[in-house]
Amino acid sequence: MQIDVLTIFPEMLQGYLEQSMMKRASEMGAVTFNYINPRDFTTDVHHCTDDRPYGGGPGMVMKPEPLFAAIESIRRPESRVIYLSPQGHPFKQARAEALVNSAHLILLCGHYEGVDERVIETLVDEEISIGDYVLTNGALAAAVVIDAVVRLIPGVLGGGADATAQESFSSGILDHPHYTRPVEFRGMQVPEVLLSGNHAAINAWRLQQATKKTQRVRPDLL
Repeated sequence: MQIDVLTIFPEMLQGYLEQSMMKRASEMGAVTFNYINPRDFTTDVHHCTDDRPYGGGPGMVMKPEPLFAAIESIRRPESRVIYLSPQGHPFKQARAEALVNSAHLILLCGHYEGVDERVIETLVDEEISIGDYVLTNGALAAAVVIDAVVRLIPGVLGGGADATAQESFSSGILDHPHYTRPVEFRGMQVPEVLLSGNHAAINAWRLQQATKKTQRVRPDLL
């Protein structure tokens, strides 16, 4: 998979994507990250990527010329252009699972008041929102989408094919509680069923606990 990110703040993403599992995914050849700065596609002496909005109002809007030039320089028939925007469809696990099959993702990071609507109408395949709130720029949202998608590529997390099979949302509900050593910590015990070796009983307990937590925290999922 190739992921190209269009952002005027590539350093924000490089620091994250060159660590931990994202670095591992890159080193094993599962994904290639590229950063495209729209400033490199400007034609004015100040490399300006934004301007005042027509009709008045606060803030600045990203100009169409450098964004068109940047996207068209890398877009291929198999490319999918995603605009990270508060106005997009809510990003959920099912969407991450679908995007993991993509050969080429182009993530457009909005900044300021967003991007010129002509970019969205002409070049963008879908808009994605990571939540009902507004960020200062789209680089953080891009990092969230990248992490959620890339970790699903087989082999990235290790642990075999089941590495992501029993997580929150994988079965429509939240994940069950997890425990590790020591068995007793500050008077708190690991549930006996997890020490029993009875896998049928353990699976039943985990499903029960996951369902209870979902009912308490996210009843909308049920």
